[in-house]
Amino acid sequence: MTVLRGLREALLLFVVVGALVAVAAMTWVAVAGGDYTARLGIGLVVVGGLLGMTGDLTLSRIGMLGPRATFGAGPERETAGGGRVLTGVGIFLFVGLPLIVVGVLLLT
Repeated sequence: MTVLRGLREALLLFVVVGALVAVAAMTWVAVAGGDYTARLGIGLVVVGGLLGMTGDLTLSRIGMLGPRATFGAGPERETAGGGRVLTGVGIFLFVGLPLIVVGVLLLT
């Protein structure tokens, strides 16, 4: 059951990110002209790389360590994922990496 929830979450993230990148590529083509497919590929590679590096919210946790210590609060628990099933590795493997692969295929 958890595997299906994780795959469903990955599919939803992939579709939402793909749609947002497609809209951004359309805007980029409308403003600057050029080939839509190449711009879409570049956008997918960039967003896939960013998701692969920051998908597990580690950077936001690191940024809050100082303020939490100042106010006497303990560090956040690793298990507090906000209802998420996928970990950072899962987001990289099932969302970031496929976005990068699709982007590279569009560029070639």
